[in-house]
Amino acid sequence: MKRLITGIAPITFSAAGRAALLTSVLGAGFLAATAGANAQSIRVWSGYPELAPFYEHVAEGMKAEFPDIEVTVEAIALREHERRVALGITSGESAEVLELATSIAARYLENDLLATPPENVASFVADPANFDTFFVDSASYGGAVFGVPLFRGQSALYYNTAMLEAAGLDGPPTTMEEYDTYAEALTQRDGSGNPTVSGWSLRLSGGGAGITEKFWINMFQHGGQVLVPAGEGLWKADLASDAGVAALSQYLDNLHTAKTVTVEMPADAEAFEREQTAMFIRESWVIGDIASKAPDLTYASTTLPRGSIVNPVQLYVAGEGEQAEAAWAFAMETQKPENLLWLLDNVGWLPNRAGLDYSEILASTPALEAFVSYPDSYEFFSIPAIGPIDEIMTRTAAGLQAAFGNAALAGDEAAIRSYLEGLDSEINALLSREGLLGE
Repeated sequence: MKRLITGIAPITFSAAGRAALLTSVLGAGFLAATAGANAQSIRVWSGYPELAPFYEHVAEGMKAEFPDIEVTVEAIALREHERRVALGITSGESAEVLELATSIAARYLENDLLATPPENVASFVADPANFDTFFVDSASYGGAVFGVPLFRGQSALYYNTAMLEAAGLDGPPTTMEEYDTYAEALTQRDGSGNPTVSGWSLRLSGGGAGITEKFWINMFQHGGQVLVPAGEGLWKADLASDAGVAALSQYLDNLHTAKTVTVEMPADAEAFEREQTAMFIRESWVIGDIASKAPDLTYASTTLPRGSIVNPVQLYVAGEGEQAEAAWAFAMETQKPENLLWLLDNVGWLPNRAGLDYSEILASTPALEAFVSYPDSYEFFSIPAIGPIDEIMTRTAAGLQAAFGNAALAGDEAAIRSYLEGLDSEINALLSREGLLGE
């Protein structure tokens, strides 16, 4: 398997330095329980190659004062990372520090394969001054904290300001109805009326989970979700709700009626950077990507009509003993405000910790405003952290892709609802198989 490995020169911590580190980040009580621990070598496994410089920055910042623990960062593509973690944990060859999304960590937590944090770490995470309840819950399992919240994926609308101005549009759309009217006004066409620049780039192909996730975001703006709670720990599919019908109708109308976009057109960040689309919904990392690939692009971002999906990512620890102690110390070092601000400013992912002062970063990168400043009514949601979620996302994506290509569904609400009822049945069968289906 071809891997992109990003490492750093070993960083070591003296015995005295290690004691100072554990005291500073975990407290004297924890240090007393681990006195006499020897220097250790730890690895950090990440599923985001662009985050390797952040972990290196954290380790480098510890180097001068604590020159004795070796830290190696290995960052590879997300799906490969998830497979690597699965093999590593089950074989006992895992890295000590594991970067995992809530939904992925759940499968290991339910099998007791991740370490329980020291009390001081758990207390730090549970403190409402440090993290909102949403992120505490994301880092917890069975009511107990297991991970250290680090960053999140969160969506906003990106729009080309020059294109809006040329189309006579004043400011971005604020309702889903306006998304349609803006998409029509912003679409550029050739002499035959075929779109050459899409008004609104929708996720229509590519990785299965991504298709479902982006549809879920749009469905949420219409007031619903793909999966809804149906009892304690139970779920059921809700695609055939009014919100699901409205979301799929919107896709089909843009594809087959207004024809503001096609499956074959360039899409996503690359299309936006090349000015091949006027609007699209994506996470904050796009800001850094634009800065490096299209620095002269005129654009802005804005919050979504109702709220955003949030995919929280935490740092967990595998193993026990002295290496686990060093791993928790590294995880806590990432939480220094200066390190988290460096993460946002240099990588673009949003820190989960509360109380950070973003003013300097916003002054230089105003497009981040939509990600860190939003109304009190703005809602967050996450994809449920349940065992079969990957299969559900993939199965749903296949069904949605088939619907996107079916022009006969466009404008036929009854047919759309019937189609989504079929998808609900498939998803509910998967939930039932796992004992997770509610009423």
